[in-house]
Amino acid sequence: MSSAPVLDAAPARTAAALAPSRPAPATRPEIERALGPARGGAAAPVVEKPLSVPERLFNQGWLRKLVILAVLAGIWEAYGRYLDNDLLFPTFSATVEALGRGIMDGTLPARAWSSLKVLLMGYAAGVGLASLLTGIAIASRVGTDVLETLTAMFNPLPAIALLPLALIWFGLGNGSLIFVLVHSVTWAIALNTHSGFLSVSRTLTMVGRNYGLSGPRLIGKILIPAAFPAILTGLKVGWAFAWRTLIAAELVFGVSSGSGGLGWFIFENKNMLDIPNVFAGLLTVILIGLVVENLIFQTIERRTIRRWGMQA
Repeated sequence: MSSAPVLDAAPARTAAALAPSRPAPATRPEIERALGPARGGAAAPVVEKPLSVPERLFNQGWLRKLVILAVLAGIWEAYGRYLDNDLLFPTFSATVEALGRGIMDGTLPARAWSSLKVLLMGYAAGVGLASLLTGIAIASRVGTDVLETLTAMFNPLPAIALLPLALIWFGLGNGSLIFVLVHSVTWAIALNTHSGFLSVSRTLTMVGRNYGLSGPRLIGKILIPAAFPAILTGLKVGWAFAWRTLIAAELVFGVSSGSGGLGWFIFENKNMLDIPNVFAGLLTVILIGLVVENLIFQTIERRTIRRWGMQA
């Protein structure tokens, strides 16, 4: 009795292993891809199943950040209740209550707007000066030497240290604050922008020159889009430097300048030992920073860098 020939399945498996695999379909956030059960020695198929509601919520970045803020607020509240001393460390609920009173009577919005007006003027002037210096640096080697020398000299110099001189030069008022804001903004933005321009591929620059672009047109159409991630980083750093410099300047010289901003609000309530209002002023500074970072800068980033495929 003759036995049936036994087929060797190894070559078939080897060919299947060497066969080019199909590209994976685009990932969808509400779908989970997992390996299904193996059948008859064949490769396990890919199974897609909808994510559960908690998993879909966890994929939302804004919700994760909100949970982090809620946890920090809970720790703040617990520590404040543990100390039980509003003069030393008020609870989160007491701070929110003081914040609500300040908003309802119009004090905090007026102080915040007073600070933001000065900040926007100084920030805009710093961005303009940084753009001018960076354009000169890109245009010539002498300009590069000038920018590198100036940044090495002035970038390590704290802006708040120049405020006494600014008060002598520009007098009491917003002029002194704008001067120190320009100093704190210019060098961070100029350094990041110049570094971004230098990192642009020479191929892109040559393509632009082949199309007849030079000078401002080359910078606007080739260098700025290619270096925009570094430029946006510089804008973020410059904003943070300007915001904390302004609050520090108002804290130290708020009485003399009569600025009436958030820094002066914090200083004034500290002198009256109204610590919940002091924390309400600090919380206002934090909230403005969160709004600017998560609404303004992230919107710009989403519509430019991510849309252009320059960031994952």
